[in-house]
Amino acid sequence: MNAIALTVRAISALNELLGRFFSWFSLGIVLVCFSVVVLRYFFNTGFVWMQDLYVWMNGIMFTGIAGYVLMREGHVRVDIFYRPATIRRKAIIDLFGTFVFLLPFALVVIYYSWNYVRSSWGISEQSGNAGGMHGLYVLKSFIIVFAVVIALQGIAAALRALLVLADKEDLLPENLRYKTEELS
Repeated sequence: MNAIALTVRAISALNELLGRFFSWFSLGIVLVCFSVVVLRYFFNTGFVWMQDLYVWMNGIMFTGIAGYVLMREGHVRVDIFYRPATIRRKAIIDLFGTFVFLLPFALVVIYYSWNYVRSSWGISEQSGNAGGMHGLYVLKSFIIVFAVVIALQGIAAALRALLVLADKEDLLPENLRYKTEELS
């Protein structure tokens, strides 16, 4: 059980690190977008690569932090049954959802995007815009990064659920435990 708790902590720490790192891209996106607007409207000039940059940063940010958001339970969830459920029932729902929905989804994304990303790397694909950025293959690689980080966090959620079902959730730090909600 200690190994399971260690695995949950390790995966969650990785997604925490990625989430904190990629969340800084939001500041970069704002600064680059602001620069594009100022250059266009005040100096009557612009750079296509800068327009590509903030769009690409946006894509990288949202795919890179997907596991972090899943860990923080920030994804949309239909919680008619989940929110009022007991912690054990939440664990069962999470276990079922991870193996029936999340992991198959991640595997399908990886399977169908693998050749797409590989061929992009093979031709050193760049922006389709004249004067745009090089390295579109890096952006496309984040499709696979997205699937991997949510799959890893899904595994962590399933392992956390197993700890709950074995009455060993106390092996996890408070921030990784199920939250109890008071209904009013």
